[in-house]
Amino acid sequence: MNTAKELLLIFTRNPELGKVKTRLAKGVGEQAALTIYKQLLAHTHEQVHSLQVTKRVGYSDRMGEQDIWENDVYEKFVQEGADLGKRMEAAFQQAAAENFQKVIIIGSDLYDLRTTHLEEAFKALDTHDAVIGPALDGGYYLFGLRTVVPAVFHNKAWGTETVLQDTKDDLKHVSVYYLETLNDIDHAEDLAVYPEFESYLNDTITTSKNHLVN
Repeated sequence: MNTAKELLLIFTRNPELGKVKTRLAKGVGEQAALTIYKQLLAHTHEQVHSLQVTKRVGYSDRMGEQDIWENDVYEKFVQEGADLGKRMEAAFQQAAAENFQKVIIIGSDLYDLRTTHLEEAFKALDTHDAVIGPALDGGYYLFGLRTVVPAVFHNKAWGTETVLQDTKDDLKHVSVYYLETLNDIDHAEDLAVYPEFESYLNDTITTSKNHLVN
């Protein structure tokens, strides 16, 4: 049992063809995007599994029963809200109602994420009000609070390069700890730095050439 009242929220999409990594799919195709997303889910699971905190998986559409998130390790729920901000706020407010003292949220598709980032983030909340893991695209891959700050969940153009700066502005009156900036995989070109995903880019190039020939 976790006596420190620390909660890790993992927001995930149900892995279905055509419904995940849609921007990535424009470059590599829907089937490849789904395969890549499943690899990213497995990576996230590997990095969070050893953490000695309460772990709660929030699904986009419906609760997964027999999936990689073991029922005896992970609490599960379906995200509620009209946009990402409202869904995150609902999850944070629920955690506050349960008296969690540190709450951190991550997505499930960041290949650069390591267990050490999560450990550093929880430790940072010992001395800071908030923690942010900035992403290269102007968003963030990790966000944590000791006390809910409603403003951070509102008036954001989610999925754009303004999210990080707008969030910083909302937190200017509290202490914030920043993790290192990491790469977020949203487009085909984001795969280029990872040898593990190189084949998907090669397949895309080959397919494009074949279309030109035919």
